[in-house]
Amino acid sequence: MELKGKTINFLGDSITQGVGVSSQDAVFHSLLKKKYDLCAVRNYGEGGTRIARQGEITSLVRDRDFILRANNMEDADMVVVFGGTNDFGTGQAALGTPQDKTMYTFYGGVQVLIDTLKKQFKHVVFMTPLHRLNEDGRGAWKPEGVTQYPLCEYAKAVKEVCNRNSVPVLDLFYDDDLLGNNAEWCREYMPDGVHPNDKCHQIIAQKLGTFLENL
Repeated sequence: MELKGKTINFLGDSITQGVGVSSQDAVFHSLLKKKYDLCAVRNYGEGGTRIARQGEITSLVRDRDFILRANNMEDADMVVVFGGTNDFGTGQAALGTPQDKTMYTFYGGVQVLIDTLKKQFKHVVFMTPLHRLNEDGRGAWKPEGVTQYPLCEYAKAVKEVCNRNSVPVLDLFYDDDLLGNNAEWCREYMPDGVHPNDKCHQIIAQKLGTFLENL
């Protein structure tokens, strides 16, 4: 795909928002804009937000899930979705099953989000969540009756639902250059164990740019 002159919306959480970088110019989508001479990149990242609907929508920013915000984006040539780490880390919604169609589970939420975005955008692309420290789920909190699954199950769900819907998905979770579950690697690229720094955003930008060019 020719990227020059394109306008791309980026829907995500705090990583897309730019938490952990030195400036907005260092966020992966800003790097893409400069490298590929994009017309515009729009940052729809909000910290703490999740793909699945958690229950009642409150005034808290973190309850403004991706599905809710998907209807409030400006027109663009493409939308890139990057989420799932908060569904794992702080989400109260169940993981669910591949057959789910409800926005109140993670599997179902990805499906509903895809259906919503396809009505608005010609090109929809997803990225799986990144590795992070403590991704096995030990010590994480889920409500009574909701099973805590490891982060790999959320990455798997994104891929399964996207593949079923013919939505391109960049698998960052199983990328040997992004080892956020490794403490030594994190010290250089993801100091808090969750949010990539400038160096890591450069890697993400390079991988996403190549991926989009090859669509």
